[in-house]
Amino acid sequence: MLSVAVIGLGVGEQHALAYHRSGQCKIRWLYDLNDTRIDEVAARLGEGSKAESPQTIFCDAAVDLVSIASFDDMHFTQVMEALCASKHTFVEKPLCRSLEELRTIKEAWERSPSCHLMSNLVLRAAPVYRWLKEAVQTGELGEVYAFDGDYLYGRLDKITDGWRKNVKDYSVMQGGGVHLVDLMLWLTGQRPAVVTAVGNRICTKGTEFRYDDFMSATFQFPSGMIGQVTANFGCVHRHHHVVRVFGTKATFIYDDMGARLHTTREPNNPAKVLDLSPLPATKGDLIPAFVKSVLSGDDPSAQARHELNVISACVAADRAMASSQALSIEYV
Repeated sequence: MLSVAVIGLGVGEQHALAYHRSGQCKIRWLYDLNDTRIDEVAARLGEGSKAESPQTIFCDAAVDLVSIASFDDMHFTQVMEALCASKHTFVEKPLCRSLEELRTIKEAWERSPSCHLMSNLVLRAAPVYRWLKEAVQTGELGEVYAFDGDYLYGRLDKITDGWRKNVKDYSVMQGGGVHLVDLMLWLTGQRPAVVTAVGNRICTKGTEFRYDDFMSATFQFPSGMIGQVTANFGCVHRHHHVVRVFGTKATFIYDDMGARLHTTREPNNPAKVLDLSPLPATKGDLIPAFVKSVLSGDDPSAQARHELNVISACVAADRAMASSQALSIEYV
């Protein structure tokens, strides 16, 4: 059994439920800025004591695993405290928000290399993308030469009125587009070398949100593949995402018409409809595999490296936009 603590009980409540249902974890601590929220979640779970602060958790030698679901700008400090206390760490996206923070996290992880580190990029758990990953690996799509992903946030009030407007240097690529960047690297098994990016703040003009609400990044891969990812937070659209993967043998498309696979260029032959969900059942769906990996003593290095690569690419996109030039991506 793993002794678990959960920090932040918004999305973190789904973390806690996943650990509770696993049958392999005991929830020792719960923490949230709202004490009432802690009491409510503990009552629903029937377990978990109220932590007075995150430090209560990090200083408790009995805690094996910390799940972090706090605000974006708190992730870095809390991930560092967890790793420095040699605790397995599961954290909401983004893992951190700058190259300097990423380097520091890598150094902390290297001091505790047996610790498992994973970010909750939940699209990996969606049935249709699990199928797509296998299809790419087995060559069903042929050689993949382009990946397009659009993150359509469609929740304008959450950035104009919510906590995001108060976060210094908030990035829509790190806050949402990261899901598509993660899919791009995870599905293809490749990482880009160069990125260019542009953005604007038209949808939130005149509001308290101070940063670009739309961003488009183009990633160039050593193989020749091109990836394009947009983070569109101000769009007039329901919360949604779009993915297109182009290969020499087939094209995969998921949009508001559903998931399809095109295997011919003939105009009269319809695409194959894929009756697979593009979303996980819950935001805790990656947790059972994470727990299993920890308990099995699996090598955590590949997963940790992937998390570092994803943030390296997102940070480089932000820097490319700020500099208005193409940048080589620095992987820490």
